[in-house]
Formats: sequence, C-alpha cells, structure tokens
Amino acid sequence: MVNQFDELSSPPAASGRPAPLPAATSGIATSTTNRLQYLIDNTPAIIYTSVPTGDFKMTFVSSNAYKVLGYHPEEMVADPNFWFNHIHPDDVPRIFSSLAMLFTEGERTYEYRFLSQSGNYVWMHDMLHLMRDQDGNPLEVVGSLTDITNRKEMEDALQKKGEEQQLLIGKLQEAHEQLLQAEKMASVGQLAAGIAHEINNPVGFVNSNMGSLQNYIKTLFQLIDQYEELFKQFPPTPEMTARIAALKQQADLEFLKEDVADLVRESLDGLKRVKDIVQSLKDFSHVGETDWQEADIHQGLESTLNIVINEIKYKANIVKDYGALPTVKCIISQLNQVFMNLLMNASHAIKDAGIIGIATGTSRDGAGADWVWIKISDTGCGIPAENLNRIFEPFFTTKPIGSGTGLGLSLSYGIVKKHGGRIEVGSEVGKGSTFTVHLPVRQDGSNASRA
Repeated sequence: MVNQFDELSSPPAASGRPAPLPAATSGIATSTTNRLQYLIDNTPAIIYTSVPTGDFKMTFVSSNAYKVLGYHPEEMVADPNFWFNHIHPDDVPRIFSSLAMLFTEGERTYEYRFLSQSGNYVWMHDMLHLMRDQDGNPLEVVGSLTDITNRKEMEDALQKKGEEQQLLIGKLQEAHEQLLQAEKMASVGQLAAGIAHEINNPVGFVNSNMGSLQNYIKTLFQLIDQYEELFKQFPPTPEMTARIAALKQQADLEFLKEDVADLVRESLDGLKRVKDIVQSLKDFSHVGETDWQEADIHQGLESTLNIVINEIKYKANIVKDYGALPTVKCIISQLNQVFMNLLMNASHAIKDAGIIGIATGTSRDGAGADWVWIKISDTGCGIPAENLNRIFEPFFTTKPIGSGTGLGLSLSYGIVKKHGGRIEVGSEVGKGSTFTVHLPVRQDGSNASRA
C-alpha cells in the first residue's frame, strides 16, 4: 500500500519523478515524515482517506485500525464497499440520507455502529472533511474514526438510571397522590362521623316527641269518641246537636282522624330513614378502626349503599342476590371505600336508566382456603378492550376533565391487594361491566402485617 505521506519526502520534478534533494533537506523531510507516520499510527483515532464519489472507497487507512477494529489496513483499502458493508444496517439509512450534505457543508460528523473483526459492533465517532483542489473540485475525503463504545455504554447506563429515577419519581408521586386521596377519604369519614353524631341528638328527641305526639293524638281522638258515646246516652237538645254537627263538619273531624294518623306515621318513617342514614355514615366511616377485625360484608355493602343511593336511585335499579357469607377478617372501612368506588363507577357508566346488580357468594381455592366474592355489575356503556388493561393505573380515567381523579380504581386495587385478594373485570362495550372482588376469609401473617 502506498503511504500517502511519502510524497512529503520528495516533491515531484517536471518529469513527474521526485527530484533529488540536498542531503540536509532530505534528512529533515524524512524525519518529519517518520514523525507524522508515528503519530498517525499511534493516535487513538483511525485516520483514513476515501474517494469523494460513489461508494467512498477507502484509499488509505492508518495502521492502528488493527488495534481498534482488528482489520489490516490493506483489506480495508482493497474492498471498495468495506465501509458501508460494515456499518450496522439500522444506521445505514441515516448516513445515506445526509451524506450528500458533505459536498455543501464540507464536513459531516456521524456516530454509528461498526462491525469489528471479532463479530461485535462497536460505536464509532466519524468526522469527515472534504478536501478540494485549487479549482474547488472535490479531491478526497479525510476522516477520523474514534471508538466511543465506552462512552455510549456510560450514556446508556446514565439513561437507564435516569429512566429508573423517573419511574421512581412516578411511583413516589403515585404514592403521594394515593396518600392524599386516602387522607381525604379519612377526613370525609371523620366529617361523616361528626355529622352523624350531631344529627343523632336532635333526631333522637324529635323521634321521642313524635312518639309522644302520636300517643297524645290517639288519646284525644279516643276522648272525642267517648264524648260521642255519652251524647248517645244523654241526648242533648236539638239546638246543641245541630251546633255539634256544624262544628264537626267545619273541622272535618273524620278527615283529621285519618290524615293526622298518616302524617305521624310518615314522620316516624322519615325519622327512621334519617336514623338509618346516620347509622350508615357511622358504619361506613368506622373512624379510628385501623385494626383487622371480623366484619359482616353485607352490612358494609348496605351502609355504603345508603351513602351513595342518592347518586344511583334516579338512573338505576338495585338488584341484590346475596349469598350466605361468613364474617371476614378485614379493615371494613377500607373495603367500604372499594364498594363505594365500584358502585359510583357503575352509576356513572349508566347514561339514562339501567340496572346495578350486587351479588355475593363463597368459594374455595385449590389449597382449601375459604374465599368470599362480591360482584358489582351494571348495564352501562362498557369499557373498550384497549382500556381494560389500564383501568387500574393511577390517574387513568375516561371521564371528562374535572369529573374524576383516576385514583378510585387504583386505590381499590391497592386495598384489595393489601387484603390478599384480587379484582377481576369483564366488560363489553354497549352492554356493561362486571367487577368481582375476591377476598380471603382469613388473613395470613404477611397480609396482616401490611395493614
């Protein structure tokens, strides 16, 4: 292979052959050429030249190519397609698409993977510079190839570390938002319990007064009836009889007897409804109860239903199919939150009118452990298949902005998982959805420790 730098030692004469140089000048030129050759062969970068057209065939490659890539310079120069044939196929289109800019800009820089003699791809940093002759025509391309594999590995490691940190930040944000949501639910529970306590007092004495009033009214009407019986035994004068009849007609006594009884009965029914709601608030909140306790799942469902019934009753009928359930070791206030989220989502999925079904039952797994299941279904709009795998992700919601946080199902999933259970979902667009909560009847030590 002809060394490109040999021309430095003897400039051409008129005949095209090198003219003899004086001994001193020749020695200096030789020393300079050797120095340059040494620097080129031992620099970390591979120095090369290529033709500026077509396949950019290499015309010179420095000897350190063997150290870096494992190829002898002679084989790299001999193969006209050596450069392109050894670039990673995924990187070739990017280089091809912009290589023509070398002739307008004069320089190009690329980073790509290059196949080494060992069969592994190494990352190379390639700086190309276009040399032109005196008339400005492209003469050759001079380039330098530097192995940057270590740098790329460090960049990849840093990027991976950054992605892990972003993932961790996301998880911390998720945990923070869930904590805020849990605190909000706890505050709501405390508020509900406080309101229930405040309502209980006036409801108690109003209920007592209504009971007394009912007895008083009953006594008054009995007294009137007795007076009428006495009048039959001791008939008054015709004038008095006419006056009594006029007074009874004016007061519409017969209507009063029926209507007052109905009013008192309806008022007592209303007070009972208020008492039931207050009790449901207390049962739902279970303020201060953070320990695992034996709880009645049906009672939890009923108390939750009483809380959300106002959201449901105008658009859906509740159909219950309760099976016989044992008490379950759980934190019932947390499970009530799950039931509330599922019931509210079922209500929101129904646009005009529909049915919300609540069914319960028991099962036994392969290991002989007893489980209970709670199934909440609706005849709403359903969930698209592409969203089914995402509905338990934090902040994922299909509701309009401002209508939901996207944390309800995520929190529910976390609560059920903490109880050692699971949530299954099935849905069909246009027909509705079914969420089934499976809970173990008894908790093992690992579950209880996560409370």
